[in-house]
Amino acid sequence: MFLPPLTLGEWEATKDTLHLYVQVVGKIRLASTPPQNHWWHCPLYLSARGLTTRRMRDGGVSFEIEFDLIEHRLVVRTDLGEEPSFALRDGLPVAGFYSELLTCLSDLGIHPAIKAEPYGVPMTTPFAEDTQHASYDPEYVGRFWRILGEAEWVFEEFAGWFRGKSSPVHLFWHSFDLAVTRFSGRRLPDPLGGDPVSREAYTDEVISFGFWPGDAKVRAAAFYSYTAPEPENLNEQPLAPSEAFWAEVGSGHQARLWYDDMRAAASPRAALLSFLQSAYEAGARVAGWNAEELASSWAPSQAASP
Repeated sequence: MFLPPLTLGEWEATKDTLHLYVQVVGKIRLASTPPQNHWWHCPLYLSARGLTTRRMRDGGVSFEIEFDLIEHRLVVRTDLGEEPSFALRDGLPVAGFYSELLTCLSDLGIHPAIKAEPYGVPMTTPFAEDTQHASYDPEYVGRFWRILGEAEWVFEEFAGWFRGKSSPVHLFWHSFDLAVTRFSGRRLPDPLGGDPVSREAYTDEVISFGFWPGDAKVRAAAFYSYTAPEPENLNEQPLAPSEAFWAEVGSGHQARLWYDDMRAAASPRAALLSFLQSAYEAGARVAGWNAEELASSWAPSQAASP
């Protein structure tokens, strides 16, 4: 696994700028794809070169937007072969990114209607007015993308151990985390959360897993898991590896494993898989999931040799 260091303090300004760039593109995806349950029409996905929206549609035009994080360009592609792009570069403010992207789309006859302001982050300046966030360090952006790629590969393997309903592995642009979610199959009588976004996201019992690079509150990159609704005694359940721990988040708890601890393990892949599986078993045990019934034939205790 290629696991470079990712010290938050060394790239936080770049992370915040990239997060806002991704929010602009994420909102275009939200406006240009049919709704799906749990907001699954909103996230971005890893590609062989960066992050992609996958195919969207506006009027009669099919298009996609990709952050090419090898050449550090924002690329728009259409089903007619058009491919305008512009450089992702230090000094390009969010306002400039937003303007250049809208110009590319307008030239292609694409005019998505979005609420052009940040969502779910401390930054509140509308995209068109944000000249403050303009840092872009390609070295750290590349590191972040490579780490996402390694994490996604392990998440995909872990997802294959489950035969119940499961989300894709996707990058949520509001919280900037790579996530995969398992469902017990039981619908909640009253969806969790008081706002429309949370109510749609949490209509069912879930155990979710993810990776995020850290933020103003959590000052280091980490893997996480939570069970919703949270059952009693969740935080008393064992976790693996030994570095994993339960963190208080609001009135609930998250299982966490620091990225640096996973990176330092003799086998980072094995350490991450053990964390994911132990967090799943913790949630499934106290929430009363039928883990045996929900295990796929590819789960380690179930799989047969080819």
